[in-house]
Amino acid sequence: MKIVIPGGTGHLGRILTDSFRRRGDEVVVLSRNVEAPARLWDGRTLGDWAAEVDGADVVINLAGRSVDCRYGAKERDEILRSRVDSTRVVGEAIARAKRPPSLWLQASTATIYAHRYDDYNDEHTGIIGGHEPDVPEEWRFSVEVAKAWEQALDDARTPCTRKVKMRMAMIMSATPGGPFHALLRHVRLGFGRFGDGRQYMSWIHERDFVRAIRWLIENDLEGAVNLAAPEPLPCEAFLSELREAWGTSLALPVHGVALQLGAMMFRTEPELVLKSRRVMPQRLMEHGFGFDFTTWHDAARDLCARWRRAAPESEVRMPAVW
Repeated sequence: MKIVIPGGTGHLGRILTDSFRRRGDEVVVLSRNVEAPARLWDGRTLGDWAAEVDGADVVINLAGRSVDCRYGAKERDEILRSRVDSTRVVGEAIARAKRPPSLWLQASTATIYAHRYDDYNDEHTGIIGGHEPDVPEEWRFSVEVAKAWEQALDDARTPCTRKVKMRMAMIMSATPGGPFHALLRHVRLGFGRFGDGRQYMSWIHERDFVRAIRWLIENDLEGAVNLAAPEPLPCEAFLSELREAWGTSLALPVHGVALQLGAMMFRTEPELVLKSRRVMPQRLMEHGFGFDFTTWHDAARDLCARWRRAAPESEVRMPAVW
């Protein structure tokens, strides 16, 4: 196949690119970074890059500024614009193609669902967030971004191309740069739950993420699909499993002022760890997709073992508390 991946120089893009190329597929990566080994685009306007879409089999749009930052006015604008503009212009390229791709996989996020503890959010019965009465304003912003992102996909007139909204949970990978690396650092420093620890954390192992992408290419689903493992866990239990997998027991809770100061120090937002994301991959399961890692217990042990093998010895050989 020929696969075009806008925004493919990020963490997820590298995982997918490596996997597809190992299988012998042609992968064209689009990036705004002039120094990246990729085809240049600006993520806003049509250009020569659109010729790569014409005749491609699949487009996987991952473009969008990282949300791992403080939500200042400039950052909010970049987060929103980078998602909506890139989705819009990918749709324009597909609409103008003489040989449009048969499939457009569009990144979205499980953050679109409401903050809830009592029940799961799946594609059929999930509650779209943004109207919860007692959540911070930053959480509403994230939901509004997610809705605008998906609306840009819906607005694209591409009748010959199947469209899938990939509502992604945290993709857990042993390679540096993703959420697993950040959470493992948290555990190794001896910290425990965030806040009261009741909020659910949804996740998917990188192997199942790649397998789900390939499965979506080969099967005829369209619309919203949750990319998440079938076992979301409360934060406290989630981090406890990670501590056990790594082999440490110290767990100092992080809440209140300490949580706010930590978020400021690492230039991120508390929402990323405090919002309850209890997501179920109902459509994948209904249509026969089988996960290699259904439980965080098994996934955490696999990821920790692989991280130990790949990390520099100086990082693995740290004081006992870590």
